[in-house]
Amino acid sequence: MPVGDRTDVFAGVAADVPDALAEHLRAVDLVDHHVHGTFNEAVDRAGFEAAINEGSTDPVPSFMTQFDSPLGLAIRRWCAPVLDLEPLAGADEYWSRRAEFGPDELSERFLRAAGVSRWVVDTGFKGDLITTPGQMTALSGVPSSEILRLERLTEDLLEAGTSPRDYPEAFRSALDEAVADQGTVGVKTIAAYRVGFDVDWSRPSEATAVDSAERLVARGAPLRVDDPALIAFGVHEAAERGLPIQVHVGFGDRDLDLHRTDPLLLLPLLRAMTPVPVLLLHCYPFQRQAGYLAQAFDHVNFDVGLAINYLGPRSTSVVAEALDTAPFAKQLYSSDAFGPPELHLLGSILWRRAMGLVLGDWVRAGDCTEADAIRIVDMIGVHNAERVYGL
Repeated sequence: MPVGDRTDVFAGVAADVPDALAEHLRAVDLVDHHVHGTFNEAVDRAGFEAAINEGSTDPVPSFMTQFDSPLGLAIRRWCAPVLDLEPLAGADEYWSRRAEFGPDELSERFLRAAGVSRWVVDTGFKGDLITTPGQMTALSGVPSSEILRLERLTEDLLEAGTSPRDYPEAFRSALDEAVADQGTVGVKTIAAYRVGFDVDWSRPSEATAVDSAERLVARGAPLRVDDPALIAFGVHEAAERGLPIQVHVGFGDRDLDLHRTDPLLLLPLLRAMTPVPVLLLHCYPFQRQAGYLAQAFDHVNFDVGLAINYLGPRSTSVVAEALDTAPFAKQLYSSDAFGPPELHLLGSILWRRAMGLVLGDWVRAGDCTEADAIRIVDMIGVHNAERVYGL
């Protein structure tokens, strides 16, 4: 398949979808509002299979392969044609063909086929292993914007020698620089991984922030922000500057306590913070709670990005549940792809397919017109991100 040719790769989204809606889903260019880079070096099969398992950090056991998972099945179904294979090519055949390409060739093929008009890139995790936003732009041919990770900013400042006494002002200055940088469109907190959501979200005093920074530095490098006061300090400072704030919610690596990442635990923060746009990311299995919060708070938005890829054939169900209660103007598209460029394409394909199937049923039942369905696709896939981030 020629690089950038998405005619064949999106053909599957037309099945069982009304004609005008199917045509629009094949053609629309999405804004991927939360994504990471692609691998910048070749990985072996073990590394690839580890990268398509979100939860475990252990090697894949000898009795199984990650190709035998919902995500692995979806890769074989939807990504094989990009490598000039038949849909559902076997795992060994898929890997043998994939291994013929270098990392840049793979990234270019999959990124250009994804039908994305802009990447909003979080660079705060394993940045040495993945492409930068600039490299993403070069490989895909479309622009990239950046998200600043708040915990990483604190760690960088203190590891670079900022004294705890000077930390609050240094943090504020760094945020001001981010606001002035047209390439940075928002911030992110990974409180879900570091402390959970059942913590004190009130705004810490200056003295509390300094004391927390002192305790962190005293532990020695490498620093890891896991103090609720430091995390709350960062979130409130970012909100005061009007920056959209992404919040990892739910599904993720096993080092988070999933039951402490229910977004309903964020109610004290949402009620008290400066009302800037809050973007609840991924949300599975809490997509209905996220939908409620998006309905209840004007500044809350959400996506189900990461879950779409990992649910594979069942991704239509999570997209349908995300549409249960929340206004369509409060949902966004994301892939949350990291590493294998297949994930950057797959999120786009599975989201288009799910939206076509769900909204197609609504059209056939007389619950909305095809024009309504197309407008909903454009809101969630493009316009909401443009509005929230000022793109």
